[in-house]
Amino acid sequence: MASFASYQTHLKAFGIGIVLAALGVGAYLQFGPSASAGLPTVTVYKSPSCQCCSDWIAHMKEEGFEVEVQSKLRMKPVKKQVGLPASLAACHTSVVGNYVVEGHVPAQEVKQLLREQPDVRGLSVPGMPVGSPGMERGNRVEPYEVVTFTPSGETTVFAQYGQ
Repeated sequence: MASFASYQTHLKAFGIGIVLAALGVGAYLQFGPSASAGLPTVTVYKSPSCQCCSDWIAHMKEEGFEVEVQSKLRMKPVKKQVGLPASLAACHTSVVGNYVVEGHVPAQEVKQLLREQPDVRGLSVPGMPVGSPGMERGNRVEPYEVVTFTPSGETTVFAQYGQ
């Protein structure tokens, strides 16, 4: 004859399950996607039909950023309004906190910019280098630089990739 566990055994198992579930929720809140909840919203200005911009937006969301998208048919006025030097232009322009982020800048560099808060206007990855976030093509990574820029247009290398 089969024996069944007692009511107390079931109650203990249920209690342990509740405790484990609570620990799991706590870990998710601490280390999951909302762990970066202190990050400012990224406002992205992009062409409505640009897929690589959408891929970059997905990259930023995966890294914990909230993203607001503003579709624009004409991007030059946006770039001029935020003070982006023409030589640093890429396909999309973003504003995060007090900074401009131009093009396919990796999220880790945006986070570093926000942590360090240097006296610059923003970051740029000029052009559309293969291998930058949103421009992935397998394992191929063209060498590219992430540069800071000042309102007067001076640049400094912030990070290098694919070297």
